[in-house]
Amino acid sequence: MKDTDLVSLYKDKRWKEVTDIILQNKTEAEKNLNKPLKAVLENIHETDQKYRQLTTNVHTPEQEELWKIINMQDSINTVIVCSIIDKYGWLGPDVVGGLGNGTLFLVIQHADIKVQEKYLPLMREAVKNKKAWPADLALLEDRVALRNGKKQIYGSQINCSETGACALEPIEDEANVNIRREEVGLQPLEEYLQHWNIKYELPKK
Repeated sequence: MKDTDLVSLYKDKRWKEVTDIILQNKTEAEKNLNKPLKAVLENIHETDQKYRQLTTNVHTPEQEELWKIINMQDSINTVIVCSIIDKYGWLGPDVVGGLGNGTLFLVIQHADIKVQEKYLPLMREAVKNKKAWPADLALLEDRVALRNGKKQIYGSQINCSETGACALEPIEDEANVNIRREEVGLQPLEEYLQHWNIKYELPKK
């Protein structure tokens, strides 16, 4: 479907010049991509998100069935993504595009703790080499910390009860959490928690 706001521009001779430049830039940017792997990872991203978009925080029999499907798909995705990382390393956006690169993190984030602990060092190194996003690494760091009985570092993890009420998981050095969040490109915790209907005030130092 065409954007009706741009209809008046389609007959302007300069419009084709602009679209040609955009196409050339896109072609140039993607010429070195591993397109088969990019396609595989983008498909995995779709399967990872497809059913999660239908979930809610309230536990119901329907939601439980939905999570069974999600968990089964997560297992399949984990096998594929781990085999890709084991063979090629942590692939950056320059190889599999931004969405494909983000999918590596997403699948590991949704895997079990053994998989997360195995690939956490690789993702840390990938961030240093600009092949992964610091904000994504922060989320994985938090999840691994909590699963090991420690406090989270960046305040990314929320716990929701069966009734749908959500609460923030414990944070290490909570008074300085926003400093750490800013360093990795995350929004202030107060703003983040609004999405979960959690009222929050940063502790005083």
